[in-house]
Amino acid sequence: MRVLLVGGGGREHALALGLVADPSVEALVAVPGNPGIAAVAEVRDVNATDPAAVAALAVEVAADLVVIGPEAPLVAGVADAVRAKGIAAFGPSAEAARLEGSKTFAKDVMTAAGVPTARAYTCTDAASVGKALDEFGAPYVVKNDGLAAGKGVVVTDDRAAAVRHAEECGRVVIEEYLAGPEVSLFVVTDGEAAVPLLPAQDFKRVGDGDTGPNTGGMGAYTPLPWAPPGLVDEVMRDVVHPTLAELRRRGTPFAGLLYVGLAITAAGPRVIEFNARFGDPETQVVLALLETPLGGLLHAAATGTLAAHPPLRWRDGAAVTVVVAAEGYPAAPRTGDVITGADRAGVIHAGTRRDADGSLRSAGGRVLCGTATGPDLAAARDAAYEVVRGIGLAGSHHRSDIAAAAVHGQIDLPG
Repeated sequence: MRVLLVGGGGREHALALGLVADPSVEALVAVPGNPGIAAVAEVRDVNATDPAAVAALAVEVAADLVVIGPEAPLVAGVADAVRAKGIAAFGPSAEAARLEGSKTFAKDVMTAAGVPTARAYTCTDAASVGKALDEFGAPYVVKNDGLAAGKGVVVTDDRAAAVRHAEECGRVVIEEYLAGPEVSLFVVTDGEAAVPLLPAQDFKRVGDGDTGPNTGGMGAYTPLPWAPPGLVDEVMRDVVHPTLAELRRRGTPFAGLLYVGLAITAAGPRVIEFNARFGDPETQVVLALLETPLGGLLHAAATGTLAAHPPLRWRDGAAVTVVVAAEGYPAAPRTGDVITGADRAGVIHAGTRRDADGSLRSAGGRVLCGTATGPDLAAARDAAYEVVRGIGLAGSHHRSDIAAAAVHGQIDLPG
């Protein structure tokens, strides 16, 4: 099988490593890729959000499968353009990707499907914003209605800060705060059949103890030793299958990766958000434990044959990833700094570039991830931080508490 991978971040580097480990994948081409991906795949310089260009490249390289990593190409219709060429694509149509592209659309789908989620209002002016904030009270949750690369959400006790964020976004969804630990559940689906992966937890705030502004994610781990028994089955029954059924009813079936962001509240799991693709950095840890060949799994979802795919196999133990971010991230990340130690095992490239002289430099806010597995969560955590200690990047920062509360049994479930 020849595979074309679309994207160039840490998620795509993790996907690339999973794909090349699949014996059925004989060739991997990536666009635009990154230096880490370039070590295991052929990299092409094509605009990943240009549907016609990506589809033309898929034809040129004789791809049997196109795997689309980021949300922007999906919302732009890359999967539609690839399928129009008769090539299997792992990723939803542009219409179905509105589940991530519009918070309002996602709420409409959840309401129609009876999915448990927070009450919410879509607001476009100061009056409606003020009314919604007053109704729900603090903590205030204000979400950009469109794509924001994982950084369009503000959760704050400061009403003025909530109003400012709403003004900056223009169109927002304001919703009630859901109290409880968060879970990310990835579900591979062909629109009918749906297969859950291991649940993970990521860390959105930039600082230790969940302080500071939201980011694209500063680390993640799996499995979740504190998760309620039967959590995955409950979410599949009450969230995933009703949502897929509602999208089929609307004539826009969702095939690809459905990301379910959850809060485990006193009343049970509640959906915080849907995404239309693998999460970053949770992909790094989930795929690290997946023993089932990745290419075959994604191809089954892309070709409507997921129901016939064998049950997933998982490696024992745990996985942890820690993001190394550039100085100034997330507000104003500095780029262009030399990176050392990135060739070590367990280093995932997220925002890097290589100069003509071969030197590796930072090229984004989240630059690298230190990822490791171990027989248990404590061992995996220690190993991941050992990887991070071997990375050199001037001014960089990372959280020191990824997975710490889970290791020490300090995560409490409401109720």
